[in-house]
Amino acid sequence: MSINISHLSKNFGQQTVLDSVCFDIDKSGVVGFLGPNGAGKTTTMRIITGALSYETGSVKVCGHEVKEEPLKIKSLIGYLPEQNPLYEEMYVKEYLLFIADIYKLGKERKKMVDEMIDKVGLRAEFRKKIGQLSKGYRQRVGLAQALIHQPEVLILDEPTTGLDPNQLVEIRTLIRELGKDRTVLLSTHIMQEVKALCNRVIIINKGKIAADFEDISAIHSLHQDIFQVEVEFFKNPDAKDIENIPCVLKVNFLDESRLLILASKDIRSDIFDFSVKQGNKILLMKLVEQELEQVFRSLTTES
Repeated sequence: MSINISHLSKNFGQQTVLDSVCFDIDKSGVVGFLGPNGAGKTTTMRIITGALSYETGSVKVCGHEVKEEPLKIKSLIGYLPEQNPLYEEMYVKEYLLFIADIYKLGKERKKMVDEMIDKVGLRAEFRKKIGQLSKGYRQRVGLAQALIHQPEVLILDEPTTGLDPNQLVEIRTLIRELGKDRTVLLSTHIMQEVKALCNRVIIINKGKIAADFEDISAIHSLHQDIFQVEVEFFKNPDAKDIENIPCVLKVNFLDESRLLILASKDIRSDIFDFSVKQGNKILLMKLVEQELEQVFRSLTTES
């Protein structure tokens, strides 16, 4: 198992930041770790890496308890924090060789540095000082230092913050590739990023796990008792007539002839029968899946 967290709690003074957090990640892939500001994402990630202590609970990486084997944990994890700390006066290759020495890669250091430079797309920039690089290339340097010792687990805290659209595409492609043969735990506020990258989504709110979707495609089934049907009619229908259809809960007009109907069951066949009786053609009818943004808001905002 890559990451095993059981009843993890963390306090800062009188404030409880994490309250009995539990989750397991047992295979390769990209796992999205979502939550509003202050929910406990970064604290959890720092604890997994061994950078923060914790009061109660268990945190294991590849079967090793973080408290008991901190050096072993650091050899198993690659970490890119939100504020990427780099030595700006060092050249890219010089910096990566320095990191390789920290991990005691020995004779393999030059080979691994060259591999990382190619893997993260730094070949055109590796002779520059880090301070001369753009934000996107600095992120690549950060990823290279996190990967240089071939970790089994990669922790990325807001890795695409501040990148331009071209840089976003390139870094996302790289992260997707990295997730093919290791566990990647990714914190982000960008929902499109989650949809593009993640196999699984864990949502944390106020220090507690609010939801854990093992399969991101299952998000639309969070509220299985509510069905949303979008319908476009040839002629403008009367909302009251549609509200009289059994199991219809609410009717919202999207425009003059297009409606979003909320119902307690799949009512597409009932709507078809309704249109036949009304002599009103249906131009479009489909079930609307619940979007990730809707789920996130429903789980992390006050009712």
